[in-house]
Amino acid sequence: MSQARNHGVHHRPVRPLGNRVAGAGTSARRRVVAQLGVGAPVLPALVVAAVVSADLVGGAGMIWLPLLAAGPALAATTNGPRGVLCVGVLAVAVGATLGIRDGVPGRELIAVLSALVAVTLASGLASALRGRRERVLAAVRSVAETAQHALLKPVPSTVGPFQVAVRYSAAAAEARIGGDLYALIPTPHGVRLIVGDVRGKGLPAVGTAALVLGVFREAAHDEPDLLAVVDRIERSLARNLGRDDFVTAVVAGYPREGHLEVVNCGHAPPLLVRASGAITPVEPVLPAPPLGLRDLAGYNPGLHTLSFADGDQLLLYTDGVTEARDGGRAFYPLAEGLERHISQEPARTLGALHDELLAHVGGRLHDDAALLLIRKPAARGAEAEAPVASDTGPDVPARVPEAKCCS
Repeated sequence: MSQARNHGVHHRPVRPLGNRVAGAGTSARRRVVAQLGVGAPVLPALVVAAVVSADLVGGAGMIWLPLLAAGPALAATTNGPRGVLCVGVLAVAVGATLGIRDGVPGRELIAVLSALVAVTLASGLASALRGRRERVLAAVRSVAETAQHALLKPVPSTVGPFQVAVRYSAAAAEARIGGDLYALIPTPHGVRLIVGDVRGKGLPAVGTAALVLGVFREAAHDEPDLLAVVDRIERSLARNLGRDDFVTAVVAGYPREGHLEVVNCGHAPPLLVRASGAITPVEPVLPAPPLGLRDLAGYNPGLHTLSFADGDQLLLYTDGVTEARDGGRAFYPLAEGLERHISQEPARTLGALHDELLAHVGGRLHDDAALLLIRKPAARGAEAEAPVASDTGPDVPARVPEAKCCS
């Protein structure tokens, strides 16, 4: 707020009348130039000018006149119907002038001009249809973006005791949403998070992802036991999914200081980065089937508890990252990339990883890819404490519930 506003007074500098008129004229000219510059058919007009130059230099008459049709045809790809019409009128006028100048026979000149008119009309129609498709696509993208924010809610940079960063790329760039899912929420039972991958693509996969996230967000608040959260998701999927549908997922929780709980249901193992820089995959103690297939396996997943001290980081991801291939069909080495780009800022780390991943595949992913990285920073102002036992020693034993059939 300016000083004048702070004092309740609005000061306006007074300029001489001549300056105001000159300034208004300059502003008007700038507005006109800006309006002409936006969407102006500059390149098509240059094509027409090039044909004119070629005809004036070569003087070949009918040889160059048909090339004037390139003007309105090109305008259809970059401009609206009005721009196409302007270029078409210019091409017809120039064609008639050059034809008369070069002595082109009347019938041939009329045929060329008729062709220019036909190309202009067809190009105008194509431009109108293109504009309509672009408006429809923009509306679809807007709806998809709204759906994405409702389904994959933005994750703040800090959640509970963690620094957090998320990167998500849908294979269908026009849709912006896919079958990968993630969520990280603070609950009365500590911070809990999930990263998963729905079998299949398209709207059915998006619907399943929405179902999983909805159940997870409710159960994460209600259930004190992380395995109970997974059971709730399993029961919901068993009632709503088809026989061949399933969801791979890693569900994690931070119930108390220094301890992290992980439940892996057929998903790629997260990567644990110690404060020292050592990177190890968090393999499940008891391999478990994906969510939705527990009835076929006949047993439940186990709870893996491990230490998570200050400076430690955990990267969760989907197979769209590790299965991304380059031109030589080589997979992207995620662990090596993480080792190269790891830093104390999760957003910076994932930004570098994502850029390297896109460079690896040549700029376009062929599968949905999600990355979620959490880091436990040291408490501010806290004195140095004894470190929590690291993974060099035995972790807390995994808790495996008795096998039972899911209802």
